[in-house]
Amino acid sequence: MRVATSWFLIAIILCGATGCAEEQISYKVDMVPPGEFLLGAEDVLIVTVWKNTDLSREVVIRPDGMISMPLIGDVPAANLTANALAKRISDRLTEYMASPIVSVQLKEVNSYFIYVLGEVPKPGKYPLKSYANVMQGISLAGGFTPFAKKNKMKVLRVMANGSSEKHQVEIPVQYDDIVRGNATLGNFYLRSGDVIVVP
Repeated sequence: MRVATSWFLIAIILCGATGCAEEQISYKVDMVPPGEFLLGAEDVLIVTVWKNTDLSREVVIRPDGMISMPLIGDVPAANLTANALAKRISDRLTEYMASPIVSVQLKEVNSYFIYVLGEVPKPGKYPLKSYANVMQGISLAGGFTPFAKKNKMKVLRVMANGSSEKHQVEIPVQYDDIVRGNATLGNFYLRSGDVIVVP
């Protein structure tokens, strides 16, 4: 399935001892749910090595993004799909056995969460088991309070600028435009760690 994506630029003002510099950072929002789920820290996996019960086991992705396996030690797992991780494990196991067949099953999702703050009845952190868009995220927090400024909402997202440096960007969200179906950004899908702010 082709994922509909919109790209935008935001000016980030970087201030330091020598003054301020403006940097353009591109970011995208997903208008339909992304394709395959990317694994993350605290996700629980079942790794099965065909005809080898000693290597087959349940593992948890550590905060550093790694899992531990017999023979091959630590294996990077975060930000991979289950199929990509299975191939990575299989490639590593070829040093010890011929043509290993490996499967990875996602047993429990713990890495996908969002925050909803501000004028909502139940602000807080919300773990998600499937992809959610902005309005679904707000519904988890009980909708809006009578004092909510629905057309001044924003989503805070941490983005990389092409290097190891990361910046927080503000993505504007206008409720009335979403309801009418003519929002510039639309009712886009959230990424893990996104913060919905309802002033």
